[in-house]
Amino acid sequence: MTTELVTPGDVIGKATEFKAGKGAYVNDTTIYASLTGTRRIVSPLPESLDQRAVVEVTGHKAHGPIPEPGSVVIARVTKVMARMAAVDILCVGPKAVRENFAGVIRQQDVRATEIDKVDLHQSFHAGDIVRAMVLSLGDARAYYLSTAKNELGVVSAESAAGETMVPISWTEMQCPLSGQTEQRKVAKVGS
Repeated sequence: MTTELVTPGDVIGKATEFKAGKGAYVNDTTIYASLTGTRRIVSPLPESLDQRAVVEVTGHKAHGPIPEPGSVVIARVTKVMARMAAVDILCVGPKAVRENFAGVIRQQDVRATEIDKVDLHQSFHAGDIVRAMVLSLGDARAYYLSTAKNELGVVSAESAAGETMVPISWTEMQCPLSGQTEQRKVAKVGS
């Protein structure tokens, strides 16, 4: 079995010598790569009627889900500033991402009403897990996210005592160990 790196459109064999496998296609009598990856030649099975080897291309990198406008994501808050909260996107829908995607939740995107009264430090803390919706691709550094719906916001937070807090209202979570409450923009549970 031989291997070499190829890109779409590269000639990877002749149809008189090989059969086109995964990631390859035939045009006239020439076999071309249809994706970027490694060219492999696989020997035919001994019982196969067609004794030509198969030439195929296996992708060099599997792509996971990518955030796009309108998709719901799960993210971890990394930093809270006066006008925005920085997050790392962990999941798009039910699938975990394979690459690092940064996002920001701006002050005007935290909730739908009383936007001017939003205090980011009373909505999120570093380490919180939030459910948010992708608004846009944002700038070159980060996706713009929103928590301005009832079902969006903090879904999991850790108290100072290290316990997972439970939501007690739209704006508060409580430590089950110490009973201490902390302000958050809480996501509606069981939506």
